[in-house]
Amino acid sequence: MNKYLQIHPDDNVLVALQDLPGGTPVQFNGTSLSLVKDVPAKHKFMLTDLQTGDPIVMYGVLVGKATEPIFKGEIITTGNVRHDSSAFHEKDKSEQWNKPDVSRWKDRTFMGYARRDGQVGTRNYWLVIPMVFCENRNVGVIKTAFEKGLGFAPPEMYNEQVSDLVNLYKEGNLEAIKTYQPPSVTETAKRNNVFTNIDGIKFLTHEGGCGGTRQDAEALCALLAGYIHHPNVAGATILSLGCQHAQVSILQTALRKLNPAFDKPVLVFEQQKSKSEFDMLSTAIKETFLALVEANKMERSPAPLSRLVIGLECGGSDGFSGISANPAVGHTSDLLVALGGTSILSEFPELCGVEQEIINRCVSENTAEKFIRIMRAYENRAESVGSGFYMNPSPGNIKDGLITDAIKSAGAAKKGGTSPVVDVLDYTEYVTKTGLNLLCTPGNDVESTSAEVGSGANIVLFTTGLGTPTGNPIAPVVKLATNTRLAERMPDIIDINTGPIISGEKSIAEMGEAILEFVIKTASGEITTKAEQLHQDDFIPWKRGVSL
Repeated sequence: MNKYLQIHPDDNVLVALQDLPGGTPVQFNGTSLSLVKDVPAKHKFMLTDLQTGDPIVMYGVLVGKATEPIFKGEIITTGNVRHDSSAFHEKDKSEQWNKPDVSRWKDRTFMGYARRDGQVGTRNYWLVIPMVFCENRNVGVIKTAFEKGLGFAPPEMYNEQVSDLVNLYKEGNLEAIKTYQPPSVTETAKRNNVFTNIDGIKFLTHEGGCGGTRQDAEALCALLAGYIHHPNVAGATILSLGCQHAQVSILQTALRKLNPAFDKPVLVFEQQKSKSEFDMLSTAIKETFLALVEANKMERSPAPLSRLVIGLECGGSDGFSGISANPAVGHTSDLLVALGGTSILSEFPELCGVEQEIINRCVSENTAEKFIRIMRAYENRAESVGSGFYMNPSPGNIKDGLITDAIKSAGAAKKGGTSPVVDVLDYTEYVTKTGLNLLCTPGNDVESTSAEVGSGANIVLFTTGLGTPTGNPIAPVVKLATNTRLAERMPDIIDINTGPIISGEKSIAEMGEAILEFVIKTASGEITTKAEQLHQDDFIPWKRGVSL
């Protein structure tokens, strides 16, 4: 295994692939140096001497500047480096794309749920949605009733553990409590035996719908419309209080905008027009049950891979993200795009520093201009409240080697592969063009994943270097570890280990191809992701405030 790596020929830093003690001799392209201090795995050290203000280049782009002299062999930290990135401007050239060979997948299909509007789902869910947070409790009542009644409820292993502890306490056996070991988990998810073609009923509770701006309410309705319109959804039950900003009529307008011929069943119940809460909930449960009977008639059938729409997401990133999981996912995206499919790259704060490359990959001037306009507006909003994209890296990111936003961004952008950018979508806009799409979202894992699915992703590839449990209510979220240590430490949340790229056992292309095979099986229902098994149904609408 190599001890260090230069990612791009223009880089003046090397990445430590393993813990390197101070004094370790380094020979690289005719340059000899010794490490000044210990360099932990994932961190970077200088290949040349720098003076104050000199640029630091990684992934072939400017990622920071020295705040003091840095000697070759010295680790770069937040103490000697500050964020910096190159300016960007209008499209000045067109990038040529070399499509990967996809002949082996040309005739492959996945088993999906074909909807009348041409979309194909990878799952078949029913939604229960409150229009306003006032209805969250009522949604909870319906959730308890249906999940227990139909067998969709999460496993009660923790309830059983508490019962065991209570019994030991009643017996006065405190020593047994101290040494108590919970029974091993042999089954993490129950399967209903009533509606065998329905994967579950999902409940999109939230804290919005009223009390904010009218724009917040409109954005929430647009996001909810994207979920109802989504190919993984058979229909929805809507609970409305009646007086909130987020009116049902706004939701209905948003649905017609997505599809003028929208014809999925949407059952609406308004509490302020009901005889009583009991009457509303009882009626909602009965009518939802009847709708489930119809939804259960939908069966999986073969669909071309071009009907797949994958979201490209990362969270809990580390210093290996940009050299293992992210470029591997990028290759998977390129394979799918070459097959006529679609991918969505989001998290605009994590495109800082690579804007010009993305602009030049846009298929048209209009597409590039839209990206520039949204990117600058987002940055300006952040700066207006005393923040900025430079504040995006989290303490966990920094600890594991991502010390500036530009370093984090240059690696995060690798998820988008090399294919042309066919469209740029503002938040809640739905994908309409095959190929690589950019979607404006914050870097917040759940807000971004929620948005990708709301824009049509029927499966999400989520890379993580530190371990993030994020899932989604309606789309399978495939978790990819950037390193083997994480995959072995958190096997309950990790689906794929891309660590073999770091060890040199597999190439980025080989891993990208393996990921595509996993995607096909997951989309067909042959594989249930770890997030699905854990019922990790994360959903957070973005209020368009400053969230990085």
